[in-house]
Amino acid sequence: MKTAPLRWDIFCRIVDNFGDIGVCWRLARQLVNEHGQDVQLWVDDLSVMAALVPELSEEKSLQCIDGVTVRRWPEHWRDQPVTDVVIEAFACALPAAYLSALADSARPTLWLNLEYLSAEAWVEDCHGLPSPVAQSIGNLKKYFFFPGFTEKTGGLSREQNLLSSRDQFRKNAGNTRFLKSLGANPETGDLTLSLFSYENPHIGSWLSALSQQSHPVHLFVPEGRVQGDIADWLGLARLVAGQQFHRGQLHLYILPFTTPDEYDHLLWSCDFNIVRGEDSFVRAQWAAAPMLWHIYPQDDEAHRVKLEAFLRLYNQSFSESAANAVRAFWQDWNHGTNPTRSWQQMLADWPAIQAGARRWCEHLAAQKNISQQLVTFAEKQLLFAPRNLS
Repeated sequence: MKTAPLRWDIFCRIVDNFGDIGVCWRLARQLVNEHGQDVQLWVDDLSVMAALVPELSEEKSLQCIDGVTVRRWPEHWRDQPVTDVVIEAFACALPAAYLSALADSARPTLWLNLEYLSAEAWVEDCHGLPSPVAQSIGNLKKYFFFPGFTEKTGGLSREQNLLSSRDQFRKNAGNTRFLKSLGANPETGDLTLSLFSYENPHIGSWLSALSQQSHPVHLFVPEGRVQGDIADWLGLARLVAGQQFHRGQLHLYILPFTTPDEYDHLLWSCDFNIVRGEDSFVRAQWAAAPMLWHIYPQDDEAHRVKLEAFLRLYNQSFSESAANAVRAFWQDWNHGTNPTRSWQQMLADWPAIQAGARRWCEHLAAQKNISQQLVTFAEKQLLFAPRNLS
């Protein structure tokens, strides 16, 4: 006896470069490969997705990769078979004709609004609540689904073998081999850092501090928005992937854009990771290493509330002095303040910060991941009865 798979449509409009599609692609793969679901992923910009998924063809409107049916989101919608579950990722606004077809269908469809990740307390109260928008439209049922960091939320993206793969990678010296493939050969006692952030007006001061440390520092910078600030510090017009620079104790490596799996390897190989957005933010936590989240700045300063909400949870895994050092550095970096002094505080509490990062990862790993919770939630809401597929 097997439970018949549900049919899923996931819709993604790419707004913030790779963050939105990164979340949706990981989710689609997990639903297929770990839960046996039937998933179509509708994407409005295949050229951006192709940077993450090299096997993807920008020219094909329909293709299957890793068991996921990837489809171009057409400007003018055409009729499609009715699905069981539709995920509207990050309020991307579903096609009107698509919703009309679902509403007119005799079979029930679950409509999930997959929200952005937040640690704010109200998320627990809103997760899983029905929306009044679709409750009276045919057989449509719409609910809010919030990822999060507590058991009362929808959880985080995490493949079943992710943490064991990370541990095996480190045990087998995968980090050493990986960094060598990037042109680096750090010795014992050297500090390895990755930097994937938004622009920072004070990054030059931080880079200068790194160049003056007592031990060598290896800084790996994947292609992204922060490279302009680094070029200014170096006195260059622009940076090109593959370049390496040495300033004092600082060894700087400019990396080409990497695939999701390669980025995981970078995070696992570094002692400290600076990340941005949602997808890289979550992956850095699974690295179980010290980190900093450069949250997307908002005009109304709402990002400060979101940042503090996460720090309140995150720092529960740290000693008091380590928590204070983490908060100071995160706030300086995100609030546009020179982070040099708070960075030195971090280094002074380094062993305790490393221990706290490991405890936080273990805490999150004890919770159900988002794909598990989505399948359970969908089957419950649709009252999906097991069918004999043999």
